[in-house]
Parts: sequence; structure tokens; C-alpha cells
Amino acid sequence: MMNCKRITQHIVGWLKDYIEDIPSTGFIVGVSGGIDSALVSTLCALTEKNVVLLNIPIHQDSSQFSRATNHIDSLKSRFKNVTSFEIDLTETFNQFENSLPSTLKNNQLALANSRARLRMTTLYAIGQNNQCLVVGTGNKVEDFGVGFFTKYGDGGVDLNPIADLLKSEVTLLANYVGVDHEIVTAQPTDGLWGDDRNDEDQIGASYEELEWAMAYTKSGNSSDLTSRQEEVLAIYRHLNRINQHKMKPIPVCDLSSVK
Repeated sequence: MMNCKRITQHIVGWLKDYIEDIPSTGFIVGVSGGIDSALVSTLCALTEKNVVLLNIPIHQDSSQFSRATNHIDSLKSRFKNVTSFEIDLTETFNQFENSLPSTLKNNQLALANSRARLRMTTLYAIGQNNQCLVVGTGNKVEDFGVGFFTKYGDGGVDLNPIADLLKSEVTLLANYVGVDHEIVTAQPTDGLWGDDRNDEDQIGASYEELEWAMAYTKSGNSSDLTSRQEEVLAIYRHLNRINQHKMKPIPVCDLSSVK
């Protein structure tokens, strides 16, 4: 069983140490109504540094928006170092969408990723104005397993305190630091589509299944696997392969041999 007290203390200490020698007063976090951002924002609040929380809806599902609002209000009541802004980007996104070529408007994935990048731009603008670093909220499965994030969207951050935590570990830690039960038990979703689809709908596997696939190291004969396990393993390996461009550093053309 994970030692939640020890992990919490370590992450909080890591966050405080990270900004010790740089010109930053604290952290800024985009709060989505999901468990990952709820945990990250709580860990940041525990540093006693300046923490700015952003609720930045774009055609947001009402349940996601209300969970985000309630979580922000809860943290502000618990921690004096927490402030917040609510910036509705729906009209801004609508104008952006309307300015695009008509053929692109049919590409719903491109538009969903554009929502994430618009939020990232907002986080950095407000963050710079408040001398805060943008804190990432991706867990280990998302960031290093299947690459389930938007490049230069929710993947565009200064640091990430939970990227070495599996989703199950995020849940344990969220319970420990007092994240609301409604958020802990909510279906994980990226909230980029303006409907009720969740992460499992998009990926084709649950986080529990993906964690199993990440840990699966058996080679050779896989006859002991069930048909569902084979399906999940195929999903995981496919996404891990095609999303390597998100997980690896930006490639730089080495010119040392021709200079």
C-alpha cells in the first residue's frame, strides 16, 4: 500500500524546492472538475506558496463545471494562499472556430485539441501576470503510457508533480488530501468535446486496464491471456507507439558532422 503521507510530503517539498531559486511566487493550475487537477491544486495549496486556480470552460458540461467551481471554493475556504479566476473562453473559441477554413470544422479532434491549447495560452498569460509557474496535471498512464494529452495544450506546462503516479495512486492520494468524493468518483474525462464522453470511451480501455498493460512484461507465449487482456494490450501498445512524439524530447537535427 502506498504511503500517502510520505508521498504527499515529498511532492509538497519538491514543489517548494523547485521554485526556491527562480523568479516565481507560486503556481497556477487549470481546474477541470477531474481528480488529477483537484489533486494537483491541493498539493500546490499545501506548499503555502501563492496558488492561482483557473476555471476556464469552453462549452463545458455542467457537471464538470460545477465540480470545478465547488473544488475551487473548497480550496479557497481551506487555504488563505489560494485565489482564483473564472474565464469563460466559449465565445473566444467560437470566434476562433469561425475563422478557420470550412473543411477544418469537420475535424473534431483538431478542434478539441485547439480547446486545450487555448486554455494553455490563458494559463500562461495569467500565470506570467501573477509570477506563477504553470503546473501540469497529467498522470503516469496519460503522460508516459498512452500519450493521452494534447501536445502544447494540457501537455504545455512548466512542471508536473503527479506524472510518476498511476491513476489508482492518484485516487489514493486524492482521498488522503481531502478531495471531494464527487470528484474522486467521477468518470475521468478530458472535457474537450462538449458532451459526456469519458476517457474510457475515447481510449477503449479503463485506467485500471491500462495500468495492467503498462506493467505487463511477459514475452513469448501469451496463451494465458484472456481475449479482453489481448485487446487491452493491443490498445496500449498501439497508443504508446503512435504517441511517442509526445513523450520524447523534441528532435533536433544534429549538424555537427556537416559543419
